[in-house]
Parts: sequence; structure tokens; C-alpha cells
Amino acid sequence: MIDLFLKGGPIMYPLLACSVIALTVIIERTIFWLVEDRRRNQALVNQVLSLAETGSWEKARTRIKGSKDFVIRILVAGILHREFSMSKAMETAASDELDRMRRYLSLLDTIITVSPLLGIFGTVIGIILSFEMLGSTGIEEPQAVTAGIAQALITTAAGLGIAILSLFPFNYFNARVEKAAAIIEKYATSLEIVYEALEQRKKVQQRVGIRHED
Repeated sequence: MIDLFLKGGPIMYPLLACSVIALTVIIERTIFWLVEDRRRNQALVNQVLSLAETGSWEKARTRIKGSKDFVIRILVAGILHREFSMSKAMETAASDELDRMRRYLSLLDTIITVSPLLGIFGTVIGIILSFEMLGSTGIEEPQAVTAGIAQALITTAAGLGIAILSLFPFNYFNARVEKAAAIIEKYATSLEIVYEALEQRKKVQQRVGIRHED
């Protein structure tokens, strides 16, 4: 393996750096999502919505205190700012959570794009050197030229390998972000509907109370 790496030429070093960065991001994001999955508490989310239906905001705040579930954190933002702008507060909190989930994915995307280009660049350099060798030695030593071209193709293979192996985790992490965004939208909308229904109920009760007084 080391011999193959050395045969690839100087372009193999930036390709090695790309592979190390890609592997680091993949491991970090894998750990991130494993932790997030352990922090999820669907039962607590349902309890918060149930308490919101009855207007028990303080009970809801007490119940969810200290929770690290990303859905709960967004609902908390809505509950705390319900009298001003619940939807805007949850949008801001959701944006922060999604940014946290997308962290380093742009870097992984760049590596997927750059690695094959670096590989092709290394191959082009290798072929140029091979033709220079052909011009200096002539056709008496064709093995040296073909060996040089074979070595030049190592960088393309390495670049494609890095891109292909990085693409699957990249798509998986993006799918997880999209799924999380759908979950956030679902429960944020549910809380807004519950709050609006509660406010409408209060308005009706106030009107009925005024009529009774009249």
C-alpha cells in the first residue's frame, strides 16, 4: 500500500489529506447522530403538547427542563415567546438546530468534488512526464512509458475512491437532516395549532362572559 502511494507521486499527499478529513467528518457526524438519537424523547414531546392543550405552560416548562431533545428545545423557544411571536421564535430555534446538524457537511461535499479533480490532475501530470520520457528515450524503452502511465492512473483511482466512499455517508447525513427538519415542522406546527385553538377558546369565553354581564 505504501509502495502504491509513493508511486502515485506528489498529488497523493493532498489526496491523503482529503481522505483523513473526510474520515474525520464521517466519524464525527456518526457520533453526533448516535447521540441525538439517544437524546430523543418522544413521550416527553407528546406530554408537552398535551399540557399545551390545557394551557398548562408552567407545568410544561417544568417537565421539559434539562431535556436535550432538539424537538423539545424548539418547543421551549415557542412556549417562552408565545405572547410575542411563537412561530418566529421556533423558526429561529429550528434554524440553529438545522445548522448544527449540517455542520461540516459542506466540507465533506467539497472533498467529494475536489478528490476526483485532484486525481485527474495527478494523472495528467503523470502522462505529461511519461511523454517527456518517450521523447527523450524514444520507442526503445516502451515499458518505462507504459509503467509511467500506469502509475499516473493511481491518483485518479485514489481520487475516485475517496469521492465514492464519502458520497454514501454524505447522502445519509443529508437525509437525516431532512428527516429532522420534517419532524421539527410537524411538532412546531402542532404547537402553533394548539396555541391558536387555546387563544380562540379564551376569546369565546371572554365574549360569553361579557354577554352574561350585560
